[in-house]
Amino acid sequence: MNALLQHLPVLPIVVPLVAGALLLLVRESRRTVRLGIAFGSLLVQLAAAATLLYLTTDAAADVWVDGIGVYAIGSWPAPFGIVLVIDRLSALMITLAGVVGLATLVYSIAYWDRPAQPFHSLYQLLMMGLNGAFLTGDLFNLFVFFEVLLAASYGLALRGVGALRVRNALHYIAVNLVASVLFLLGIAVIYGTVGTLNMADLLGKVAALAPGERVLFDAGAGLLGVAFLVKAGAWPLNFWLPSTYSVAIAPVAASFAMLTKVGVYAVLRIGTLMSQDDAAASMLPLILYYIGLATLFAGTVGMLATQHLARLVAYSVIMSSGLLLTAIGLGVETVTSPVLFYFATSVLTTAAFFLLTGMTDRTRFGAAPAATVDEPSPGAVSRSASPSYVAFGVRAPDAYGTDDEVGAPIPAAAAFLGLMFVCCVLLVAGLPPLPGFVAKFTLLAAALEGVTTAGEGAVWVLAAGVLGSGFAAIIALARIGIRLFWAGIRRRPRLHVLEAAPVAFLIALCLALSAGSGPAMGFFDAAARSLHEPQTYIRSVLGASGGAAPAAEVPR
Repeated sequence: MNALLQHLPVLPIVVPLVAGALLLLVRESRRTVRLGIAFGSLLVQLAAAATLLYLTTDAAADVWVDGIGVYAIGSWPAPFGIVLVIDRLSALMITLAGVVGLATLVYSIAYWDRPAQPFHSLYQLLMMGLNGAFLTGDLFNLFVFFEVLLAASYGLALRGVGALRVRNALHYIAVNLVASVLFLLGIAVIYGTVGTLNMADLLGKVAALAPGERVLFDAGAGLLGVAFLVKAGAWPLNFWLPSTYSVAIAPVAASFAMLTKVGVYAVLRIGTLMSQDDAAASMLPLILYYIGLATLFAGTVGMLATQHLARLVAYSVIMSSGLLLTAIGLGVETVTSPVLFYFATSVLTTAAFFLLTGMTDRTRFGAAPAATVDEPSPGAVSRSASPSYVAFGVRAPDAYGTDDEVGAPIPAAAAFLGLMFVCCVLLVAGLPPLPGFVAKFTLLAAALEGVTTAGEGAVWVLAAGVLGSGFAAIIALARIGIRLFWAGIRRRPRLHVLEAAPVAFLIALCLALSAGSGPAMGFFDAAARSLHEPQTYIRSVLGASGGAAPAAEVPR
């Protein structure tokens, strides 16, 4: 058991890598085997993530000192070797990724994993990149895992047919390739200046830089910041996001809800590690605050302007990123735990909402079931008309885009869609009793308590932004909801268990967060305290592998 726990941190990376390779070797006609590998991989990842999350809590304090685990690849000590670092924040992130990944995979079985397109392999590589980005302890491997998840996302964004989808996916690819170049240049400048890329080793080396070297380091850090903000969907670098996310197929868009938050995670992780550096502490919060406000405003205006549900959900992703960046930019430590609460809520909400958009189009009279934008109706696909199904020996979908063996339709499908839609509206707008309200209320309460630190004007502007964006979300979503469920002639949609269950599961998790907000906030408070004590992180990473001086030698 001790040996298993010792190697547990690497499982969320190794398992999807092996599963993705195996899926490429299994023929499309062996669908049961392929699904078994894909599901087995996601279940192992989620079980490993949940175990790691438990090990970071106080209940398992006898396993890891200070709730931080360090896994040195090849037993090479930091900062010379590659290390994986598991604390409350990284464990929370991989658990969220596992939950969204499993729900999306279940949803995709009903129609979206067509043969002749390596959906499952790409999805496993996407999970590998996500987990690695959250677990890595150095900047270069953060870049590597970023590129793995982006490479997989390129294939998934192009998944399906239609000129509009291809055009927007190519925009997405081009923008992220530029961001990756900036990321790599920033890493090169930082390494050339301080001689290390290990996050825990960075603070001590930066404090010893001469003024001329510090200018170079700041330039490299600025390049990194631009790359992170592109990936976080921050204004004005988010013009690609609504178009790309709104035309992607529903399960891909749901998984992309987690991708955007990787940039926010990187900003939060590196920002808190560098918070004891005077220059970084004076400039970074101010920049994030104003960029976050602009992003929040852009997302709110976009939600009011659009008439398409999937595009509106994409703008809600931008709105949530803006709120997170603005709150982080206040520089108030007590705001961090509500930020993490809102982070978890927004990921679950947007994932559920994107999955829901794959089903709501079926309520339109004469609309193509399960189709998106300019994608041909799946009902037009038959064994005689689709060579890929014949060639790979796979059963073609029926008129509703699902296989015969999926199961019986759920009764009262329209009522189910309406109920899930209302829940998503309450979550996005931040209305009681769902956790969106709890997260926003606690965030504003913490910000108002820290008025002396952040400045009264900045806090009231944030409060106005939170309330205004919530009100705008109610207007925009209510308008679309009326058109979807009440206005005009509607058809009776058919849903299947494997489509409806993931959406209900994600909404149920949100309800559980609301019901258990006390214990949840206790965990988020502990995670926030750990983030704002970077010397503990540094001591755990460098001290555990014998790589550097104790935390007392780190500038405070």
